[in-house]
Amino acid sequence: MTTPVELRGAARWFGAGHTEVVALHPTDLSVEAGELLAVMGPSGSGKTTLLSLVGGLDRPSAGKVLVGGADVGALGSRDLAALRRRAVGYVFQDLNLLAGLTARENVSLPLELDGSPLATARAEAQAALESVGLADLGDRFPDDLSGGEQQRVAIARALVGGRRILLADEPTGALDSITGESVMRLMRAHCDRGGTAILVTHDAAHAAWADRVVFLRDGRAVDEARPAPSHEFARGRATGDGAVAGPSSGLGAA
Repeated sequence: MTTPVELRGAARWFGAGHTEVVALHPTDLSVEAGELLAVMGPSGSGKTTLLSLVGGLDRPSAGKVLVGGADVGALGSRDLAALRRRAVGYVFQDLNLLAGLTARENVSLPLELDGSPLATARAEAQAALESVGLADLGDRFPDDLSGGEQQRVAIARALVGGRRILLADEPTGALDSITGESVMRLMRAHCDRGGTAILVTHDAAHAAWADRVVFLRDGRAVDEARPAPSHEFARGRATGDGAVAGPSSGLGAA
């Protein structure tokens, strides 16, 4: 079975000689189906660079980045764009929703750009909105939605069309704690259904929803941790009454 995300000595630097800046030193990393990986570290540690490489927004200076078995660095621009439209969904802190489009139109846009008939794209967009609890808000514009609702629209857009890899760069950074937790529930549920997600965050409470946490510093992976065994339900598994348990922020060493 193909590993959804794999970095093999992947590195990224800018400039050359005395002006060279290394954003990410050679890194080996794999993320399996069903796994939610959190990436933590101070500003400038390489978190966003790593996410950009996996999402095909940038190319490695050395090594390989494999997404669904495809070598991202070797893809032409057209194939790379197709990979982003069909396999990888990106959620940004600033959302990037188009103010002139309704929630349903924002979600359907990737499918329309990929050539899906309008009716099919809108139907799939409505199903994606239903999956994030926004079935009745498809006709609203972003400015008519709360911050949490806008973030859920962004997640629906990232997952529409059956995309299995979700990349999220500080998706809860501008949200209050309760709304941020609802976003983490959605990411956890995606992985529990067999999807793959990588979360960049500064918040240990949100990282505790992950199966594994990788810590970066100065462009290097310096440590790794997993939720402690006693926090099995803290990783978002369904409880007996059908609710989803929130996490403790405790992380056990790997």
